[in-house]
Amino acid sequence: MLPLLLASSSVYRRELLSRLHLPFTCSSPDIDESHRPGESATELVKRLAEEKARTLADTHPAHLIIGSDQVAVLGERIIGKPHTFDKARQQLLDASGSSVTFLTGLALLNSQTGDCQVDCVPFTVNMRILDSARIERYLHTEQPYDCAGSFKAEGLGVSLFQSTSGSDATSLVGLPLIRLVDMLLAQGVEIP
Repeated sequence: MLPLLLASSSVYRRELLSRLHLPFTCSSPDIDESHRPGESATELVKRLAEEKARTLADTHPAHLIIGSDQVAVLGERIIGKPHTFDKARQQLLDASGSSVTFLTGLALLNSQTGDCQVDCVPFTVNMRILDSARIERYLHTEQPYDCAGSFKAEGLGVSLFQSTSGSDATSLVGLPLIRLVDMLLAQGVEIP
């Protein structure tokens, strides 16, 4: 098996990938993650996932490189990581009683052959009706300022959900393992 490289500095993605019990290393690619004019959210995450993988190909020849990127979509609007309490509070107020769809772009690049598989895995969260007091309590407790949508689904953020739907719950955290396993199997990786 070619060495496995996760093109990410995300602790959440590292934790998810470790579930597969495969040895891997991590390296954080430096790319421009700007949204291009006219680019759909799906096109954005697929492009960024592939760019993350391809950016590391020269320095990691003969590797299987995993790239991933995620955005949250509320209505027609892409919402990203809030970074601040005020922005997180507004994101959760806007999402109250609504559905937020998380789109996770995934790429697996074989840097030896150039073969690259790219996909987008959606996952929808239907939010409870949230009042300001509940949102503020949540934000002070979990401080999810580095999470798209302003909540940590793997933590207390689940208390904000009414329901969820999608084919792979790990895509909500940022690395769709079911689809990744399909890609790895296509490259001849044995799991488990």
